[in-house]
Amino acid sequence: MVDDATTTATETAAPTPETKKQKMSIEQSPDADWPEAWIMVDGEVEDQKAENRLEPNQPATVEMLRELGIEYWKMDADTFEYPVKAVPWDPKDAVDPRLKSIRDDRGYSYADIISIRPDLLPGYDEKVKAFFEEHIHNAEEIRYILDGSGYFDVRDKEDKWVRIHIKKGDLMTLPEGIYHRFTCDSTDYIKAMRLFIGEPIWTPFNRPQEEHPSRAKYVKEFVEEKKED
Repeated sequence: MVDDATTTATETAAPTPETKKQKMSIEQSPDADWPEAWIMVDGEVEDQKAENRLEPNQPATVEMLRELGIEYWKMDADTFEYPVKAVPWDPKDAVDPRLKSIRDDRGYSYADIISIRPDLLPGYDEKVKAFFEEHIHNAEEIRYILDGSGYFDVRDKEDKWVRIHIKKGDLMTLPEGIYHRFTCDSTDYIKAMRLFIGEPIWTPFNRPQEEHPSRAKYVKEFVEEKKED
């Protein structure tokens, strides 16, 4: 989907000097604003769009998400209007001052806007199933949810699935090399802005990818170092 509305691939970004700039000067949102997250049931799920919580529920804390390399900003998605679909959409057209600040600070130079809904996306059912394939990519993944809702699932340090319920106004980044997948929730609708550094290159890296440089980088930075702590 939100990984790709037109193909089953996920994006990577061609390296540019901008990718080396520090990305932490725009303060992230406080813990209370972060989306709800929880540990999922083990194994295959019958309905990927269901909550699939453990019983009793086992919440995933914001601290846990931060330790996995996830970053988050709460945005104002009500005041500013965006098209239903725009491929591409020039991030220079942003008028939201907070979005402009994040764009400039993190060097986002390309964007598009997609809407995932049965009447808006041909082959909706097949593509939503494809979005649920576990994968990594070799650049961070940036999604700003303009409307609707869905789930990003990420692997924690013990290789368990953590389900993050993203909704309108959420801007979240997943770090390069993290295993993840996406699905719509039971509402069957999400509208998202995808942001990129440089020109996007659509390449999937489905699991297993333990030898991939991006996966090795992620494990070193977020898994091995955290275990040593």
